[in-house]
Amino acid sequence: QVQLVEYGGDSVQAGGSLRLSCVAYGFTLSSYCMGWFRQIPGKERERVAVITISGGGVSYADSVKGRFTISKDNGKSTLYLQMNSLEPEDSGTYYCAAGRPTLWSPCPASDSEYNYWGQGTQVTVSS
Repeated sequence: QVQLVEYGGDSVQAGGSLRLSCVAYGFTLSSYCMGWFRQIPGKERERVAVITISGGGVSYADSVKGRFTISKDNGKSTLYLQMNSLEPEDSGTYYCAAGRPTLWSPCPASDSEYNYWGQGTQVTVSS
């Protein structure tokens, strides 16, 4: 059964750190572009960070550049998001997703093209 399961959401003070994990079951993580997304109440879902199949290409939303780091361990079928210098604006539900590369891009261009999604993990940052 194909499944993505996120771990690590928690409540922290502003300026703190969290590391989210996403474990892939039933498919080979190393064959997919992987991404972290977040849903903040009242806002559209935001693509936070993505990492290509090779791991050599990463990109971040401007709002998290310099604070968040995406990485993966193919051997453990696990995707990570290290979040430092957290701000209250980072509060929300974080999802991981897996998508196949296209002819034009190493990662899907739109969220709807991601094949698998996790159930989400809640991050709350208090000031």
